[in-house]
Amino acid sequence: MIDTFLLHVPELALAAALAWGAGLRLYLVVFVLGLAGYAGWWPLPEHLQALSHPIVMAASGFMAVVELFADKLPWLDSLWDLLHTLIRIPAGAALAAGVFGDAGTATTLAAALLGGSLTAATHLTKSGTRAAVNASPEPFSNVALSLSEDALVIGGAWLAFEHPLIFLALLLVFLVVAALLLRMILRGLRRMLGAWRGEPRRGDAPHGGAALSPPARAADPPADPGR
Repeated sequence: MIDTFLLHVPELALAAALAWGAGLRLYLVVFVLGLAGYAGWWPLPEHLQALSHPIVMAASGFMAVVELFADKLPWLDSLWDLLHTLIRIPAGAALAAGVFGDAGTATTLAAALLGGSLTAATHLTKSGTRAAVNASPEPFSNVALSLSEDALVIGGAWLAFEHPLIFLALLLVFLVVAALLLRMILRGLRRMLGAWRGEPRRGDAPHGGAALSPPARAADPPADPGR
């Protein structure tokens, strides 16, 4: 069992790196992998060799440059992430499945399911974190976070090829941190929605206390019978 796992560690690391990277920078992942295969730096699986075709590299490189600038602008990056929700997740699933294209239909399908789930988790963590950072009035934190994601994708791809076990171990750490971040982000969103909807209505008690009734008017003095 352990021997079988160790035998497939390089493929597992590559599939995980592609799915994880697609959730951050889909086009950059495709371009870097295609460039690595085209230059002969890293051997690509048979079903992913099309990524090294000049047409695919030109398209992915162009979109990577567009995303490079779009991702640095506050709020435009959140809109970009929203539009790419329907692109990154299936693309990450397809890239992960392509690594195991020769392993049979069942293995390929399992890789697609797990890869798509990993891409979704990464994409949601990235989108939620960016939305929280965009609430800051200064733009530098957004740019710094975007540059960090660029470096993570390139460094993660290199690590998956050169040190797959280390990459898989760091990926587990990332998933734990991502789960904690998503929990915090969801809690913050619930608080924001509660603040928007929680304006006290007329007659409602502030902070759950009893409703305050208007002060009673003083009773009219009795009429003077002598008048």
